[in-house]
Amino acid sequence: MIKAVELFVGLRYLRAKRRTRFVSFITLISLLGVALGVAALIVILSVMNGFEGELRGRLLSMSAHGSVSGADNRTRDWPALAAEVAAEPGVLAAAPFVSMEGMIQSGRTLEPVIVHGIDPKREMALADGRLDIVEGQLDGLTNGGRNIVLGRLLAYTIGVRPGDAVVLLIPRPVGDGTMQPKLERFIVAGIFEAGLQDHDASLALVHLADAARIVGLGDDVSAVRFRAEDVMQAPAIARRLSGRLDGVQSSDWTIENESYFRAIRLEKMMMSLILSLIIGVAAFNIVASLVMVVTDKTNDIAVLRTLGMRPNGVVRVFFVQGAAIGWAGVIIGSVLGLVVALYVTDIAPVLERLLGFQIMPGDVYYVTDIPSEIRWWQVAAISSAAFVLTSLATLYPARRAALVNPAAALRYE
Repeated sequence: MIKAVELFVGLRYLRAKRRTRFVSFITLISLLGVALGVAALIVILSVMNGFEGELRGRLLSMSAHGSVSGADNRTRDWPALAAEVAAEPGVLAAAPFVSMEGMIQSGRTLEPVIVHGIDPKREMALADGRLDIVEGQLDGLTNGGRNIVLGRLLAYTIGVRPGDAVVLLIPRPVGDGTMQPKLERFIVAGIFEAGLQDHDASLALVHLADAARIVGLGDDVSAVRFRAEDVMQAPAIARRLSGRLDGVQSSDWTIENESYFRAIRLEKMMMSLILSLIIGVAAFNIVASLVMVVTDKTNDIAVLRTLGMRPNGVVRVFFVQGAAIGWAGVIIGSVLGLVVALYVTDIAPVLERLLGFQIMPGDVYYVTDIPSEIRWWQVAAISSAAFVLTSLATLYPARRAALVNPAAALRYE
């Protein structure tokens, strides 16, 4: 327990005398270093959280939160399965789905394509209005109509617009286990933009029945996809469905897009480690400044010991001084980081005007505004870690002060 006299003396040592101005300058640098490190960590992690959320939203704009399917990528009696999935608690909508891969041709241009067979009415409920059709309409996909909706970049690459004809080349397995190409002619009914290059440059949509006919599924589909009320609960819902329904296997968006989010987690971890070095350097500055204070205050420590203060009391005196520096830096840094993270979308345009360039130009990036998402557990973890680190930095100087011999220190006084 810190006593009042120990608290008073520790805080009193924070005030600079004329001959200890350099020590106070080091103390100020330490405080600013801790504040800068904490603020930078909060801002960077909040911005990366925002980008992660933006990426998740764009990925899921053209895909569902999860799916269930039968063996061999073939799901029979899908209407009953879709009804079972839609009735699961936490599921908003379910829709059938056929997936196939191949090539798409227009003129002499041939590009790889991933084709999704969908039911337009069910798909709009599944997409929850996030499907952005920039030209044409999704309702143009009809059973037997041989219409197709292309991603914006894919349509630009092969040079087609709504009303133009394209040819799909889809490999189809034959009886002896080999693959035989199947050519199908489609008319472009629309163009969509998902805001993600992988989707816009390689994805096409056709009617569910047309896709099933091409790959030889008949009345079956590849899978039944679902949309959850809470996207973070989709993995748990998929596991429940897999355990409750016989003969089906499940998947979810965390599995299908694992590489994206693993890369983001790795970047966040590396950025956290790098920015933590700022706090580490500031903690070493606290050690250096307290060592200089101990050296400067040797006689004062000896007097305190002579007056009856025990070694543990001296330790607490310098712990108070170091902790006050570190904790003030953490508090200032947390407030500054939260303010910047909350208003980064307003601060970025001001900086762009002052510096004369655009941070994220629209012709290069899909996301032109810097998103930010504050997660309070991260703020608490950063602040707590900085509190602990700066507190530990006071232990060595404080123990060194406690070892001062009063007789030796006052011998020539």
